[in-house]
Amino acid sequence: MKHYLKFSDFTLDEYEYLFKRTALIKNKFKSYERHQPLVDRTLAMIFEKASTRTRVSFEAGMYQLGGSVVHLTTGDSQLGRSEPIEDSARVISRMVDLVMIRTYGQDKINNFAAHSRVPVINGLTNEFHPCQILADLFTFIEHRGDPSNPLACLRGKIVSWVGDGNNMANTWLQAAELLGFTVHISTPRGYEVDQSIAGLTSSHSFKVFDDPRQACKGSDLVTTDVWTSMGYEAENETRRIAFNDWCVGPEMMAMAHPQALFMHCLPAHRGEEVAAEVIDGPQSVVWDEAENRLHVQKALMEYLLLGSL
Repeated sequence: MKHYLKFSDFTLDEYEYLFKRTALIKNKFKSYERHQPLVDRTLAMIFEKASTRTRVSFEAGMYQLGGSVVHLTTGDSQLGRSEPIEDSARVISRMVDLVMIRTYGQDKINNFAAHSRVPVINGLTNEFHPCQILADLFTFIEHRGDPSNPLACLRGKIVSWVGDGNNMANTWLQAAELLGFTVHISTPRGYEVDQSIAGLTSSHSFKVFDDPRQACKGSDLVTTDVWTSMGYEAENETRRIAFNDWCVGPEMMAMAHPQALFMHCLPAHRGEEVAAEVIDGPQSVVWDEAENRLHVQKALMEYLLLGSL
């Protein structure tokens, strides 16, 4: 049994398989061809943090695979009434086949997985967001690579992260170290990435820049996120001031490779972390990126329950 709690949980070969499998599953979806290998399987979705894309993509994906879904929040279950997470894991995992959790601390999902009898997927924590990066990488492969040889187009590429040193940045660092590309990181002072959280074995896969424009120079992909992530709303005004120079605008995109793509995990605030001309412009692939959450997560759930097919 495997869990998917952070990007580094899988090997290079597993990602090669997942990306190929995602392409097959997406092609079937687009052709209205039924693909239901998870009939009679049940996914429990546990939300401590609210969600739009995570809920829709996992719920729709599980139904499309032939399975069923149980939706839980901390407000309508014992999870919000001080039941030990170990007990919740032991009970829930006896009744379902797969669990997805979207919560705050990584320690919670790690503890749940340690006491679960079924695979657990990280739908988002403060520290990591592996399913989003899985979708982002597949989107890059679709636009700039060959789905039959998915990892080749990633090697040697430059991904520019502009903004907060948050869960997305941590996960990009893990992906770069494993898949052989480089991340250029630019954050305001006080909001840097903590390398120890990402758990990197070296610093060869990333470079840090004070100037976000220099971080975008020669990049193949420029990406960002909201300045204030869920749970940090009290810091909103302070962050707005600190991040003022980290809005991805046309001048930053002009520093990147002419064929560079722009991504954002959404929701986006036009005029804050990204200019409208960029997110709605010709280099933006955010809508493909959002849709691909559905397809990569279907491949992930299938793999965790059935292995390689």
